[in-house]
Amino acid sequence: MNQAASVAIIDSGGANLASLCIALERLGVTAQVSADPRLVRRAARVLLPGVGAAGDAMRRLRTAGLDECIRELTVPVLGICLGMQLLYSHCEENDTETLGILPGSVRRIRGSSALPVPHMGWNCCTGLTSDALLAGISKSDYFYFVHSYAAPVDSATQASVEYGGAHAAVARRDNFCGVQFHPERSAQPGAQVLRNFLEL
Repeated sequence: MNQAASVAIIDSGGANLASLCIALERLGVTAQVSADPRLVRRAARVLLPGVGAAGDAMRRLRTAGLDECIRELTVPVLGICLGMQLLYSHCEENDTETLGILPGSVRRIRGSSALPVPHMGWNCCTGLTSDALLAGISKSDYFYFVHSYAAPVDSATQASVEYGGAHAAVARRDNFCGVQFHPERSAQPGAQVLRNFLEL
């Protein structure tokens, strides 16, 4: 990636901002964390991380004017964890209307005594496509997941994860990408996904 190209991380109030910045620095990229739509619009790459509740995150985005800003972006955008879920049209949690970039509704994972919710820990992805975001990734690679809600497997899904059923682990439509796992906490496979995104 051209080091002069700017990378913006949207400050959505998540607790994973520092670890994401560090992961990008390991790849030779210094990112700016901001809730300013003007800075986000100038960036060559945009990351939308998120931890917590969809309703709270959407309120922060709307208050900052970032909801419309994100929808209008034409550069590569990567939603991470809750950030990926916000790309969909709706989240079952508190009946939240989300960004509507990807169709479909994010629903609570149906757990069991053997599969507690949240889905927390290391898991592999299945059904990997040849999408550029997954270059160098195999079905034996492990990624770190922490989530109670999940997106459906549909036409945007580039990889899925099995946990009480199949859920979207990686999604992409045009310039908008999403990963349900935390690449910044997923060792070398996570770093590869971030590297692939920076090279899109």
